[in-house]
Amino acid sequence: MAVTEYDVVVVGSGPAGLQAAIHASRRRLRVLILGRADRSHAYREHIDNLYGVQDAAGSDLVLIGRQQAEQAGAVFLEEDAVRLDRTDARFVIETESGLAMRTKSIVLATGAAVPESGVTGETEYVGRGVSYCVDCDAPFFQGKPVAVVGGGSAAIEGALTLAAVATEVHLIAPKVEVTEALQARLESSGVIRHVPDELSAIVGGDGVEAVATKRGRRIPVEGVFIEPAGRGALELSLPLGLRLDPDAVGFVVTDEKQATNVPGMFAAGDVTGRPWQVARAIGQGCVAGIEAARYAQSVS
Repeated sequence: MAVTEYDVVVVGSGPAGLQAAIHASRRRLRVLILGRADRSHAYREHIDNLYGVQDAAGSDLVLIGRQQAEQAGAVFLEEDAVRLDRTDARFVIETESGLAMRTKSIVLATGAAVPESGVTGETEYVGRGVSYCVDCDAPFFQGKPVAVVGGGSAAIEGALTLAAVATEVHLIAPKVEVTEALQARLESSGVIRHVPDELSAIVGGDGVEAVATKRGRRIPVEGVFIEPAGRGALELSLPLGLRLDPDAVGFVVTDEKQATNVPGMFAAGDVTGRPWQVARAIGQGCVAGIEAARYAQSVS
């Protein structure tokens, strides 16, 4: 099998990965970006809280970032990695089509696993009432009724945040598993709890109009936030001993240089945990790209 050599491989082509690639490429290194842009959470979102950008589609920002990375010299490969190993101070990556590449350093910018519930109507209404990020989209639902799906800490924190802006917040979950302190905050918040119950469908016209539950409830809402416990998409890296955060549902632990505990491996963006914000992803991507390039230059 032929193996292509790189200095830096960025896994993930959302805002964090693109920013990392831009900075690494400017050092005239061989940089590959691996992944599909439309998998990025930002690609499907509407961006209005990023410095210097008043109003933009996430897909437009991703396209601009790709153009900048290409101009800086980065190469794109729109395939998924299926294997990651490390030998002789190099990372070896194999893609779904059987391509292989070896790199001195790697940046994990795979994003957070989108916690899809798989119910009827979910995919249809993404961006039109269905969201996976309360921190990102809560302001769009000022004065509107919403539902939050999930019983973990992320869902409860999200419901509490939404309670400050929405007219009604409906929490739908088979059970709630949080600390006593968070449970107490929930009970005094005014959030309407449908527990135990489960989401069965999301219905509407141009936008979300209601949700249906397995217990036969039909709840009028204009927004649905799906927030079950999620984790970063890191399965390929775990055999290398990558350290995850036990208190943040398995996201990657990094230092101030975005370095992980695996030498030569860096991480940036949503894969490092919340808040899931484009501004944070870009900042971390900048640092990760610079530091990954420095590491690659230090390896003979």
